[in-house]
Order: sequence, then C-alpha cells, then structure tokens
Amino acid sequence: MKYQSPAQKAQRRYLPSYAVLRSFECAARHESFTLAAEELHLTQSAVSRQVKELEDTIGTALFRRVGRRVLLTSAGRNLASELSVDLENIRQTVLKAISAGASGAAIRVATLPAFASRWLIPRLSEFTALHEGIEISFATRLEPFDMSRENFDLAVHFGREDWPGTEMELLCSETMIAVASPEFKARHKVASIADLAHVPLLHLETRPTIWEEFFAKAGVTDRRAGAGQYFDQFTLVIAGAVASLGAALLPTYLIEQELADGSLVLLDDMTITTGNSYYLVRPAKTDNAEVAKFAAWMKRCVRDS
Repeated sequence: MKYQSPAQKAQRRYLPSYAVLRSFECAARHESFTLAAEELHLTQSAVSRQVKELEDTIGTALFRRVGRRVLLTSAGRNLASELSVDLENIRQTVLKAISAGASGAAIRVATLPAFASRWLIPRLSEFTALHEGIEISFATRLEPFDMSRENFDLAVHFGREDWPGTEMELLCSETMIAVASPEFKARHKVASIADLAHVPLLHLETRPTIWEEFFAKAGVTDRRAGAGQYFDQFTLVIAGAVASLGAALLPTYLIEQELADGSLVLLDDMTITTGNSYYLVRPAKTDNAEVAKFAAWMKRCVRDS
C-alpha cells in the first residue's frame, strides 16, 4: 500500500465528497431541501443528511431552519458563492475534455453576446475547417472576471486596457455609422446628418453620448441628441432600426448582413470611432498553442474585413 502522510490522511477524512458538495450547492441555490431533492433526483432526507454531513465537517451551521423553510447563514452564503464557481469549473473541465476527445485540443472562450452572434459565429466555420482538431466552447460575459478561477482560455473584451492579471492584445477599434431602414429614411426624408436632428433616434445604454458626439463632429447644433428609445443590447438596437423605430449608430461589423440585404441603409458617409476598443484577453503567463491559433485567425479576419 502506498504510504500516506498524516496530512494526506486528514485531507481524505475531512474533504467532502462531490455528492455532498453538489447537494449543498443545490439546496443553497433554492434555499429549499425539497427543490434540491427534485433537481438531483434524491429524497429530501438524503439532501438533508448530506448537508448535515458538510456542516459537521466544517464545524458550523450552513442553514437556519425557520418553520418548514431553510435559510442560509452568513457562513453558508459565503461557501455557496465560492462553491458554485468551483462546481461549474469542474463541469466545464469535464465538458472540455469530452469536446477535445482524443486530440485533447479544446479551448474555452468568454465573449460578448452581440460580437459572438453577429461577427464571430458567422465566420467560425472557416476556423474549424482550418483547424479540425480544435474544439471551441463559448460563454457570454459582459464584464471583466477572474479568468484563471473561471477556467477560461481567452476572452473578448470591449473597453479599455484595464483588466488586471491578464495579457491584453488590441483586436480593433469600434467605428460606427448612421443607418436606418429604407422605409424610415423615405418616410422622414433623411438626406443629410442635419435631417437626423429631427427624427426618432435609437440609443445603446452603454454608449449614451455617441449621437451627441456624432452631431458635434458633423457641426450640427440644432438637435435632440438624447431623445429617443434606449436599449441595453446592440441586437435590440439593430432590430429596432430594421423595424423602422428610428435611426441608429451601429458598428459596421455588427450589421454586415443587414447592409448586404438592404434591410438597413447608410444615411451618411461620416463615421465616428468610440473611445473604447476590442481586446483579446488571456490569463497572465500562459502559453497555449491552440489559443494562439484562434487569436491569430481572429486578427486576420479583422484585417480582411
């Protein structure tokens, strides 16, 4: 039998099983042993027993029993917050291994939803044809996060070069153009930027001043730059513009299909570049050949488009 030190034996004795951790995480998420039992296909008493085992191991109560309900204690809430990330990482690691198969080549990418659906995914078949052995899984993230903790190999970030603990590489700036549906342009007789000062405008909440900057660049002072409808996603702004709800300032890369099929038309040749940019972000001090290939391919696509 292989020798085990006292510390190793203690670790085996005190480290809870995956089943125990999963039961606690599920019960904490629902704050209900009954709902946890239904999700995990266990009995309520089994979930309760496993939670009690974890409480005995840790040495503190994780739930308060209030009548028929259970509520997380502060210790339980702190553990649940950390554990949910850890269990998701285990799940992603297994899925990554399944995706990689015999080749062992799989990467996990965090990306912005509009960037992924409107620019990246339509081009992805080219990359898979060039690199058949590399499997890629995607998840959407809107803000910086701990990449090493969440087990991502690469992230697409929009903003500034301000993501600590990572290596950031500029992908491209963001250039926006004024567009609308052909019906909207005809109905409002839009022939110049000055005409846009008096028509409904569509706004993205994260770029609230872009119309004001656009008009200022064009020298148009008679305007209502802040008036109009606001949306929290580019995809909604695009849908609103196609539906003739208003004129929109949109990045060229997001509306390639609409410009090609004529559902959106250019209202003026003037463009405006925002103060932020797109970056490729990797965990610091990592060297992954598959990630390097994917990043190089994305940069080439940007240059070609």
